[in-house]
Amino acid sequence: MTGRITIDLFTTLDGVAQAPGGPEEDTSGGFRWGGWQAPLDDDVLGATIGEGIEAMDALLLGRRTYDIFAGYWPHHTTGPEGPIGQKFDSIPKYVASRRILTPEWQGTTQLGTDIAAEMDALRERHSDIHVIGSIDFVQTLLAGELYDILNLWVYPVVLGEGKKVFPDGATPAKLRLTEPALTGPSGALRLRYAPAGAPTTGDMT
Repeated sequence: MTGRITIDLFTTLDGVAQAPGGPEEDTSGGFRWGGWQAPLDDDVLGATIGEGIEAMDALLLGRRTYDIFAGYWPHHTTGPEGPIGQKFDSIPKYVASRRILTPEWQGTTQLGTDIAAEMDALRERHSDIHVIGSIDFVQTLLAGELYDILNLWVYPVVLGEGKKVFPDGATPAKLRLTEPALTGPSGALRLRYAPAGAPTTGDMT
């Protein structure tokens, strides 16, 4: 079995992916716009996000996002968010962290330092591994082409500050759109890409 690693990121038009979910999610750098995604709730894109969660059989997270999830989702396995909480609670969770992790959330494993080898091992162990948020870790995966699918949910808002998916100095890369963009009533888009090697240049004159 060879599984795939899918990155799921919610981003603004100017590429900011920091703290879409709430004001206290990530205030580092004095970020003022935590929860920017909430006013742009979208049933069409939400259904697609839900389908992805339902299909995943492992969750792969950076340390900051893991700490947020571990502090929230084990306590939300009933009620309106119950299906998501139950899913996250039941599947294996893998965490990339430079600091020693002593997990209290069931099914959690800390990855080793050889990320490329760890990604190969996860593909052999699971069929549908999803990375949610985890911007710093995602940039490591993007730089090494250590992923199979990049889902960008792009919302019609510009913030002018915050952590970006592709910051200045990002590793040059070319991406391939794998299917037509999905548009929701909020004006948001889901763009699904696969890695496509290094960029090339030409002359349009």
